[in-house]
Amino acid sequence: MNEFKDPFLGNGWSFPPAFDRGSAGVEMTFGLEDIQKSLQIIVTTSLGERIMQPTFGCGLDQWVFEPMNTSNLSFIKKMIENAILYHEPRIDADEIGLRPEPNEGVLWISVSFTVRTTNSRFNFVFPYYLEENNS
Repeated sequence: MNEFKDPFLGNGWSFPPAFDRGSAGVEMTFGLEDIQKSLQIIVTTSLGERIMQPTFGCGLDQWVFEPMNTSNLSFIKKMIENAILYHEPRIDADEIGLRPEPNEGVLWISVSFTVRTTNSRFNFVFPYYLEENNS
């Protein structure tokens, strides 16, 4: 993914954070991979979860037990759209799709986006669900 070593696209910590013993540092992501990790973080972060940035995230956790009807899906789509608009300045979200699978408890989120500096189009697909507690 080094084709996107662009100062605007930047780099960031891998997600989830991982450490490299050889360099005694944090593993980093670059370019497109960093953008996709950023989208994953935005979608999975609850509003207010980050103390210093209380408006960061989507707040999808509030919708876990709600019916996935047309009205709620439209509202969730707008929440995701706004979160990307305010918290991921490197891309333009062209299309956001939601596909609920109620029997499996999964909401598939797909984002088609354009990277602003390269005008390249990509897709991000993420299954949003609550994991069972195995403890």
